[in-house]
Amino acid sequence: MDSELARTFLTVVAAGSFITAAERLHVSQSTVSTRIRTLEEQLGARLFVRNKGGAQMTSEGRRFQRHAATLVRTVEAARHELGMPPSFEGSLTVGGRFGLWEQLLLTWLPQFREASPNVAVRAQIGFEKDLMQGLVEGEIDAALMYTPQSRPGLAVEPLFDERLVLVSSFPRGASPADDDYIFVDWGASFRAGHSVSFPDFTGAAITASIGWLGLQTLLDHGGSGYFPLRLVRELVEADRLHLQRQAPEFGLTAYLVYPRKRENENLDRALAGIRTIAKDFATETSRTDGSVRER
Repeated sequence: MDSELARTFLTVVAAGSFITAAERLHVSQSTVSTRIRTLEEQLGARLFVRNKGGAQMTSEGRRFQRHAATLVRTVEAARHELGMPPSFEGSLTVGGRFGLWEQLLLTWLPQFREASPNVAVRAQIGFEKDLMQGLVEGEIDAALMYTPQSRPGLAVEPLFDERLVLVSSFPRGASPADDDYIFVDWGASFRAGHSVSFPDFTGAAITASIGWLGLQTLLDHGGSGYFPLRLVRELVEADRLHLQRQAPEFGLTAYLVYPRKRENENLDRALAGIRTIAKDFATETSRTDGSVRER
């Protein structure tokens, strides 16, 4: 069986429709339809029922999903190993949101490389949609993200809770009503909480989809915004930023996502190392506001 057919099937499963799957695969909708029809002919079973809401898997499709994921992962593993220099015995692909690479995964990476020098690591940055797609298709072995989706065959493990706090480059009080407020989109749960806490907020002059971009803009040009306490703690203690204690805080859980069934010792070691480092962050984020000096 052509692994591209299995990959297209998994993309439709993740996207929920042929149209969205075609956009993600950068092909026409007719190409997706042809691939799925070819796959159904090879298997002798109908895999999807198409309706106005998109594409829903049949019972045969649900049974085939596990086999499709195994096929794609096997092909990707072979591709990685064949493309590795002869000095390496294995490879891993680890993905994560930019904000979770900062401090956490960047701390884990050199530790893992020192403990497993014969394992090549491919580091990827992405948003939840792309990370989940990579996990479903087997291109990514493990990923850290804030808002994962539930997918058959994937484990979603909470690691620690972030504390999103409002900080400003100026000592005076700050709020989202200010002209220099920078709105960083930390995901659906943050947007919902932000709307409840600030019902009159109609938008910011600057909106950033990546925390690093928002923080650098704030530091370079001034302003305020919500960021994880672990990322701004040292800046607050150095007087470069000022914690707005009167402002509400928001919680944001970081998750580790990986295949439930695996026979990969390298991945198991990587997961264990990430969990160990995450414990330190869990302790850091649980520290009280009194641990940050009043400004």
